[in-house]
Amino acid sequence: MINKTPALDRHWHLGRTEEELVTADFEYALMRCIESFNGWQQECLAAVAGHKVSATDNVVLHITRMNDRPKSVTELAKLMNRSDLSNLKYSIRKLVESGLLEKVSEGGKRKGMRYQATAAGIKLTEAYAGLRREQLMPQLSSLTDSTEMLDQATRALNLVGGIYDQVAHVIAFHRGPTEGDDG
Repeated sequence: MINKTPALDRHWHLGRTEEELVTADFEYALMRCIESFNGWQQECLAAVAGHKVSATDNVVLHITRMNDRPKSVTELAKLMNRSDLSNLKYSIRKLVESGLLEKVSEGGKRKGMRYQATAAGIKLTEAYAGLRREQLMPQLSSLTDSTEMLDQATRALNLVGGIYDQVAHVIAFHRGPTEGDDG
């Protein structure tokens, strides 16, 4: 007797139509990619720092260093597309305490507080960039048309990210109160 059960069953609660299935497959691949990227960041930074650092701390460090100009917590949140300021402030505090970031006050006002990489932070991010260049870039370069593929993926992720942001705003505006809401 022949087994009539399909070898692969792609249907699940997030995907009942073909469009929903493709979207669910994309979201699942994105979740796995995010976790892979977070693991890569942590291992790369641990290799050059000598100890594990959270993925968020790593991103805060590199985004703060971007363009080698100080950034405020608000700027970091915007650049990282994050709204959880308390978690970002916690990462910043850890990086300041570890000597990788420093406060830069503008006009002596607390509101004008910005952060920049210290000499140790610059040295660490340069070591990270060197290890990234040595280990990651050859692997990506081995893909056919990797630059074009990554550029297209970046544009697609930016567009899809905008759609997710917009839908999240609509839902937040129209949903009822939930536990933990302020007010």
